[in-house]
Amino acid sequence: MAEILVVEDEDNIAIALDFLLSRDGHSHSRLATGAGAVDQIRAERPDLVLLDVMLPDVSGYQIVQDLRADPALKDVRVLMMTARGSVVERRKGLALGADGFIAKPFELSELRAEMARLLERE
Repeated sequence: MAEILVVEDEDNIAIALDFLLSRDGHSHSRLATGAGAVDQIRAERPDLVLLDVMLPDVSGYQIVQDLRADPALKDVRVLMMTARGSVVERRKGLALGADGFIAKPFELSELRAEMARLLERE
């Protein structure tokens, strides 16, 4: 199964993701803030990062930009999550290098499908 890093500041969403990922057999860890996310990704090398856009300290957009600028991390798959699921937000996330984009609140089936798509690329 995959190693997944969840970067999400809202506890209720993080708890739901924890339940889903555990049930699906993925090992995962969580950061509740954007600060230190790039360092943790560098240390852990997760198969997938579930990255909230709106985070305290550092935005998800900044994190994905930093990942794509680092040759050692440019292949880490990133699924961005945002409560503001507008077309503009999606375009911005994908333009900065996110591999996928999902609007909150999301259907579990939609999240699973998107994760499966990104994890298939191994």
